[in-house]
Amino acid sequence: MRAALAEARKAEAAGEVPVGAVIVRGGQLLGAGHNSPIAARDPSAHAEINALRAAAQAAGNYRLEGATIYVTLEPCVMCAGALVHARLARLVFGARDLRFGGAGSKFQVADSELLNHRIALTEGVLGAECRDLIQSFFTLRR
Repeated sequence: MRAALAEARKAEAAGEVPVGAVIVRGGQLLGAGHNSPIAARDPSAHAEINALRAAAQAAGNYRLEGATIYVTLEPCVMCAGALVHARLARLVFGARDLRFGGAGSKFQVADSELLNHRIALTEGVLGAECRDLIQSFFTLRR
């Protein structure tokens, strides 16, 4: 999660919402990413999507079975769906997203019994630090 927080700080430094993600499998970092929809002019350039793209390239496969993603903020519905499609084994996130969360806070996509793949969830890892980073970002802008 510390590596995901470092990615989130990169987003913050670029004026993006500070969310970071890293994907690990077998003790090896496969991919990392941070929010960049403003810079990329791409509404899908969330931290999770950027990390998925990097990890898939590194793995040579869009399926990332057995991998774990660490994200500072609970993934939105779009990102949770992408994690399911990539067949990640586990999602670890720091802070809940009570407005858009797709892993239980608002919607239940990541581990839905309605889908053909479910991701094991762990929440609250470095939660206070992840939450404080997001809250301070928005406090400065309001």
